[in-house]
Amino acid sequence: MMSHFLHPPLPPPQSWYPGHMTQFSRMLPTLLTRTDVVLELRDARLPLTSVNRNFEGALNRWRSERVQLSKHAAASSPLASARVCERIVVFNKCDLVPEWGIKPFQKAMAEKFTDQRTIFVSWKRPKDLKILSGLLVNIARQHPHIPELNVLVVGMPNVGKSTLLNTLRDVGIPRPTPKALRTSAQPGLTRALSTRLKLSEDPLVYSFDTPGVMLPFLGRGDRGAERGVKLALIAGIKEGLYDNEALAAYLLYRLNALNGSEPSYLTLLSTGTMPTDDVHEFLGLLARRLGMLQRGGVPDFPRAASWFVRWWRDQGGAASSRRRGWGLDFEWLPDADADASDATVQARMEGCIDRFVAEEARDEEEGGAVSATQERKRIREEKQAKRALLAKARVRGSA
Repeated sequence: MMSHFLHPPLPPPQSWYPGHMTQFSRMLPTLLTRTDVVLELRDARLPLTSVNRNFEGALNRWRSERVQLSKHAAASSPLASARVCERIVVFNKCDLVPEWGIKPFQKAMAEKFTDQRTIFVSWKRPKDLKILSGLLVNIARQHPHIPELNVLVVGMPNVGKSTLLNTLRDVGIPRPTPKALRTSAQPGLTRALSTRLKLSEDPLVYSFDTPGVMLPFLGRGDRGAERGVKLALIAGIKEGLYDNEALAAYLLYRLNALNGSEPSYLTLLSTGTMPTDDVHEFLGLLARRLGMLQRGGVPDFPRAASWFVRWWRDQGGAASSRRRGWGLDFEWLPDADADASDATVQARMEGCIDRFVAEEARDEEEGGAVSATQERKRIREEKQAKRALLAKARVRGSA
């Protein structure tokens, strides 16, 4: 919390983890056994918050097993080719973040996560999708011993998996193709593993779309509350679980933190308006500017808040200054030089990544990644398993 603007109170984190997410999480290790490339989609506006740490265990085991299989194959035959095992992190909606931060962030990620490739794309920019399609095709061509390349797309809800795959299909297959996957601006439309989708004919590349999977528990205290608000801002959580005025208050704070002297929301208000951290004052000004008034000229605060959140979802704050941070996950000292070099920005981003990783690890150690309800369920299941083992032992002993 480095800004001089007041941080608003945050609503408690909301739980949204329907059954189809649990089912897919259990299926993931099996699906990975027949997967060559994992495309993990994240939102470029929340490059850290949109990490689903629950995927990490399965993905790390998948990589470890593939490495072992490659070693065994090489030992039996020097000509044996390595098993394909690529993890590509795709930061979608990159048109909604400032351009100046993309290269420093990619370099920071390469320093911190050597087993991952990163690429920034926007489905609105065909060139980006051609680059990603070409990357998949090149991986397939580098492994001519496999008949087809199988790609699994994973990520949190509403990061754009289905839209991205539809566009990749259009790019990779030269003839006109029908839209294969349904899309929606609301999270949770995809509830089951899709049928195989062909992304390229020569070489053959197939993909599966998967349900967006939320964290079962967003965390305790301020970290969990802030994670929930951020995900709600990108429509990653079921609509209606968060009040739009609470989202607007947090968004106002973050835009002030990014550039306290000229926050991007000033373009929405009358000329000469000064920055403010009072959400009611801001929403009142915005409602009057947009003509969102009730009887007697009273500002319609809920309507203005909803409009403000939608505006940010469409605009993303792409014009924000580099003085204070980048997106909603990176923030540094407000006296930092606005004209800092890419290397300086990269170093600041690496510091933010280090803090994020350390906080996640601390949450895991302290049980902050598991809710009290989940912990009670785990203890109950362990007791039931022990009782079942004891019952089997008694049966064997009496036989």
